[in-house]
This record gives sequence, C-alpha cells and structure tokens, in this order.
Amino acid sequence: MNYKLIFFSLLLAFFHSTLSAQQGSVFIGKVVDKGSGEPVAYATVMAADSETQQGITGTTTLEDGTFLLETTANGFYLEVSFIGYQKKIIRPDNNSSGRTELGVIEIQEDAQQLEEVVVEGEVSQTVFKLDKRVFNVGKDLSSTGASALEVLNNVPSVNVNIEGQISLRGSQGVQVLINGKPSIITSDESNALGTLTADMIDRVEVITNPSAKYDAEGTSGIINIVIKKEERRGMNGSVSVNTGAPNNHSVGVSLNRRTEKFNLFTQLGAGYREGPNEVETRNTDLVNNTTILSFGDQFRNETFYNFVLGTDYYINPSSIITLSGNFSMEIEDQPSTTNFTSLEGTNTITSEWERTEITEATNPKFRYEFQYKKEFEENEDHNLLFSALGNFFGKDQSSEFFDNTLSGANNDDSQLTRTDFKEALFTFKLDYSRPFTEEFSMETGAQYVINDVSNDFEVQNFENGGFVTDPGLTNNFEFDQKVLGIYGTGAYEGKTWGVKAGLRLERTNLATLLTNTNESNNQDYSNLFPSVHTSYKFSEKVSLQAGYSKRIYRPRLWDLNPFFNIRNNFNIRQGNPDLMPQFTDSYEMTSIFLIGKTSLNLGVYHRFTTDIIERVSTFENNVTTTRPENIGTNKTTGIEFNTKYRPANWLTLNADFNYFRFNREGSFEETVFDFNADRWTAKLMTKVKLPADFDMEFTGNYRSKYRTFQGENNSIAFLDMGLRKKIMKGKAILNLSIRDVFASRIWENQIAQQDFEVYSQRLRGRFVAFGFSYGFGKGEAMQYGGGRRR
Repeated sequence: MNYKLIFFSLLLAFFHSTLSAQQGSVFIGKVVDKGSGEPVAYATVMAADSETQQGITGTTTLEDGTFLLETTANGFYLEVSFIGYQKKIIRPDNNSSGRTELGVIEIQEDAQQLEEVVVEGEVSQTVFKLDKRVFNVGKDLSSTGASALEVLNNVPSVNVNIEGQISLRGSQGVQVLINGKPSIITSDESNALGTLTADMIDRVEVITNPSAKYDAEGTSGIINIVIKKEERRGMNGSVSVNTGAPNNHSVGVSLNRRTEKFNLFTQLGAGYREGPNEVETRNTDLVNNTTILSFGDQFRNETFYNFVLGTDYYINPSSIITLSGNFSMEIEDQPSTTNFTSLEGTNTITSEWERTEITEATNPKFRYEFQYKKEFEENEDHNLLFSALGNFFGKDQSSEFFDNTLSGANNDDSQLTRTDFKEALFTFKLDYSRPFTEEFSMETGAQYVINDVSNDFEVQNFENGGFVTDPGLTNNFEFDQKVLGIYGTGAYEGKTWGVKAGLRLERTNLATLLTNTNESNNQDYSNLFPSVHTSYKFSEKVSLQAGYSKRIYRPRLWDLNPFFNIRNNFNIRQGNPDLMPQFTDSYEMTSIFLIGKTSLNLGVYHRFTTDIIERVSTFENNVTTTRPENIGTNKTTGIEFNTKYRPANWLTLNADFNYFRFNREGSFEETVFDFNADRWTAKLMTKVKLPADFDMEFTGNYRSKYRTFQGENNSIAFLDMGLRKKIMKGKAILNLSIRDVFASRIWENQIAQQDFEVYSQRLRGRFVAFGFSYGFGKGEAMQYGGGRRR
C-alpha cells in the first residue's frame, strides 16, 4: 500500500478545506453618483459588525468606481461612504459564501453632511509624522486675502518678520519648497511668495530636521508649501473675490475638468496690492558728535496677473504623466519720500532735505514642469517618480532719485539706477521608493539643480548738466551654481518602534563674476550629510520622536551680490562675493501626548553651526554699510511646546511656545564678539464657533527682545483676527480679517558700538480684508474644489 500517496492526498484535502473556509465572501460592485451617473473614485466600502457596528475590513473604489471586498466574517453589513454623500447601507446574505455581484451602487450628495464634515475638519490643524509636521491651511479666518508669507506666520515654529524674512525656531536659513521642489517664487531675490494667496495653499509641511531624502540646504530646516489641485470628476471649481485696505484687491478662478484619462486644471488670477511702510533711522557718529535722521513712507505697489494650466494623463491605473505651466506678471510701482535732517550735537540743525524716488519695474515669471510617476502593482508605496522643473524670473527696473534742499547746507542731487535681472533655475529629480515588507522599506534617488543668474546694474550721477555713469557702483554680476545630490535611506517601522537612517552626498560648483572688473569667486566642494530619525510609541496616547541631521546653508544670490539699493544712501545693504557656506549639526527630541481633548507636544533641540553668516555693520561719514561675513560658531539649545485644547465644541485653543539660548563665538577686524543670549516667541490662536454659522478667530503673537551680533532687536506683540459666515449651505463663504489689529507690529533694531550708534524702525500698519468665495460643481468655497492632488 502506498502510504505516501494516501498521506499527500489527505494533506491536500485538508488544505483545500482550510482555504475554502478562509475564502469566505467576495463582493464586487461599482459606486456612482446618483445625479450624474459618474463613477465615484476613492469612496470607502466597509464591512461592519451588525451588533457592534465596528469596522471589520474595508477597501476604496478605483478610478472607475469599481471595488472588490473580501471577508471571512459572519454577521456583518456593508457601508458605502464618501465625503459630501449620504451613506449607503447594504445588507447581503451572510449565509452565502463565494463571489457576489452587487452591480451599480448609487450614492446621493448630502450638502448638510458635507458642511458638517468640513466643520469637523477645522478642529485638527497639525498632523505629526516621523520626520515632519503637516499644518492644514484654509481654516484660518485671519488669512482671508493674505499672502503665503502671512499664512506662514500662523504656522507653529515659523515666523515672518516685517521685511518678509522667514525663520524657523528663530533661525533663518530655511529652505522653502513648492510641492516638494525648489521654485523661483520662494527665492529671496524674486520676492514673489506674496503672489501666492491663502486660498491656493492646501497645506504647509514643516520639517525641522530633514532626512537625507531632502536637500541638505537650509540650516534650520525645510518648509514645503503644497498647492491645491482638484481632481474630482466632471467640471468643478471656485471663484473668489477679495478687497481690502490699504488697497488690496484680487479675483481668482480655479477650474478643473476630470475625465477617465485626463485631469485638466487651470487657475486665473489678477489683482492689485499696496505695501506701505513707515521707516525711521538715526545714524550717530560718537566721535564727531554728528547725526543723520531720516523718516518717510515707502511703498511697494503691484499689479499682478497669474495663469496656470496643466493636465494629468493617466496612461494606466498605475502610471501618470503631469504637464503644467505657469505664467505670471508683476508690474511694480515703488514711490517713496524720505526726509533727512543733519545735526551737530543734539539740537543744532545744519541741513534738511527731501529725497523722492520713482521706481517702475516689470517682473515676468515662467514656470513649467514635467512629471512621471509609476506605482508598481503589488504596493502603491513601491513607486518611481521623475520630475523636470524649469523656472525663469526677470526684472526690468528703473529708478529716479531727486534730493531737494529744504534748509541749511545744499544737498540738491539727482541719481538714476537701472537693473536688468535674469534668473533661470532648473531642477531634475529622480526618486525611487520600495517597501520590502510591511516593516522594512528603502528610498534612493538623485537631484541636479542648475541656477544661472545675470544682474546688470548701473548707477548714474547728475554732473555738469548731465547724467554720468558711476563706475564704482556699476557692474554686471554673474552667478552660476550647480548642485548634484545622491541619497539613500532605509527604514524600519514596527507597531511601536521605528527608525529611519540615510546618507546624502552633494557636490557643489559655484562661480561668481563681476564682468566689468573681472573679480571672480569659484568654489568647488563635496560633502556628506547623514541623518537618523527614530520614534517609539509607548501607547496610543504617548509617543517619542528623535532625530539628527547635518545641514548646509549656501550663500544666496543676494548674500553674494555686492550691489545695493540707494533708496536711503546713508543706510546701505550689500552682499559679499567671498562668502563661504555655513554647516549645522542638528539634534532634536519631541514627545507627543494625547490627554483627553488635549494634544501636547514638547521638544528639545540643539544646533551647532560653523562659519556662521552674520550681517556686520560698518560706519563712515554717517553712512552705515551692512554686509554678511563668515564669523565664528554658534551653539543653540532650545525647548519648544505646542498644544491644542478643545474645552467645548464651540471653542478651540492652539498654543505655540519656543525658547532657546545661544552662545556666539567669533571676531571681526580684531574685535571679539563672544556673548551668550536668549530669546523666546509665543503664539496663541483661539477659534470660536458662533450661532448662525459664524466662526471667529483670534491669533496673538509675541517675540521677545534679543541680542544680536552688534546690538539688539526689540520685542514685538501683535494680534490678528477673522470672522467667517457660511451661506448657501456652505457653498459660499464670506470672510472678514484684520491683521495687526492694534498696528503694533513695529520692527526696531539698535546697533551700539564704541564709535557709532544706529537705530532703525519699520512699521507696516493695520490691514483689513474682506472676501467672498463660491464653489460650483462638486467644488467647495475657499478650497478650489476641496480635493487634494494624489
């Protein structure tokens, strides 16, 4: 008797019966919109226990609305749901097993439910991930009509000063990305972040300690601004109109058309804004006992136009090609009037004169992108992404300056300046991600960035009845930088513990040239940038994150460019072509607690920076010249605290506190500048739900006084507020916002040295904005359709 044959026959029978029992039920169907008959992609299909109503298993519909759900459970029902639709309950025959065709399942829109879901979504603004925090935008009432810079100022850990400089945890050197990639509009020289409005932004990702996957650029971290793009089927969109004082008017239209293979999207916008500034300076020569006072009003007025057109082409369910282009134009007008007074001693006026400026500029910008994404069938996290991004920014600017003597010594004068600026930025990026198991994964890729700039600058002085070029202030500055980066990371993520480690190699080639004088600065260097991140989950309510990374801050164009604006020729800022990069080792640890209705996030961090770049002021003939220099080292140790508390359904509180102490060591021109100092910032946001679909929000900000390399900056406290009213069942929204309610956001800086003192003050004042937004199709007001790009 063949016992082996009998044994294997019994074994096969056992496995067959076991597999048959495990197969259970398979449900197949298609979910469509009841009104239009269009498939509903990404709808949730869930099998839930009939007694406890808890979910057992689930899936989501594909692009064509189809789904397949498997379960081995008994005593369950099926629930089909999607944001903005009524839930659909299906009760199949639980006694049957095998394949069940459910056919076409129609779900119906529910405007009331949509409104409730959106309101609930307002409560959660910040999401914590392994190496970053995600701040959801579009929920801040005080951001109505605001620019991206003003939105960033509401993000935890981020501050934007009155001149638009961005800092993270009190440090500048932040790399700002758009949709994960460098962009002209985030560069210092373009000054174009203001052309992005709050209703164009989906979310802001704050990465205080980036992994090796990201650029090593940015000593204090990375801020990634993700722009909205709707992807619902059919024609969807929204219209927004904003007005404000000082004059700030804009209109925008967002349209999206989605078919089976294509997603066509476009945005059109136009507007006009005024940016007034009240400026006051005082330069005192302590040796000769003379002073130059200046005060006046400066404006940066812009008429702007923006046009975006792009499409996603779905080659198949796992492969997508994206082509997009953006053209925008700014027409600038910068009138200013500054009054000067020359003093001997404290009260003796020797001369008074008025300096007026007439500046006009046109700034065309182009942006185009090609992107290919391939998701492999066995796992959507196994993907390949290639992108090629091109940006161009130009500035054709001319200025006229006239000095008119009012009393005393003659200071009549006239000057002309001309700027022809061109920048091209190209970024090529390849990223590959692959999970090997549910716990182990890896990422690798490369990036090549080319930045090519030409700045032709000329100054003419009025002499002997005509304008003559000043050769000492006229030159053509060429800037050419190429950075090649290659990285690899590996990650383990278990149920309670995870770790991610990586290494990035970057090679930098920089060349600057002043063509008229043949002054050049060439730098060629390679660096390794390691990173390690880990997290441990003690329970569902307590977790701990820690990380280390090495960062670099490469001097930007305007750090290197020696030219300056002569709007105030007694207070000059210029670049330093000989600057070297600064490097930072960054360590941090963050704990996250969920206690009832409260989330607490407490973190400590330490940064050590070498060859730190400081802006150093020198003084001669009552003229202050400020330029960046590499001076010594800086050690910063800080603590950060964030919390969100919802004591009642109608009240939500968000608080952000950051304190750090730093140690500076360095010297300049035989003078030692070693000192210890500290500073702190605080932010409190209060959101109140009122009857009749009114919402109100208050955001208070405070920044302490702190010591600088040569002096100190004053403390600042200011309040923003907003009011929102939903109408037309949430399809339309009215917004009112007031930024800097008490006009208290005054920036002050004092430099106190042995032989001179400099005081400067700048005030922008109160801004009031009123906006109306309406969403059509499946779009929602204020969200350009409300969908996210996948």
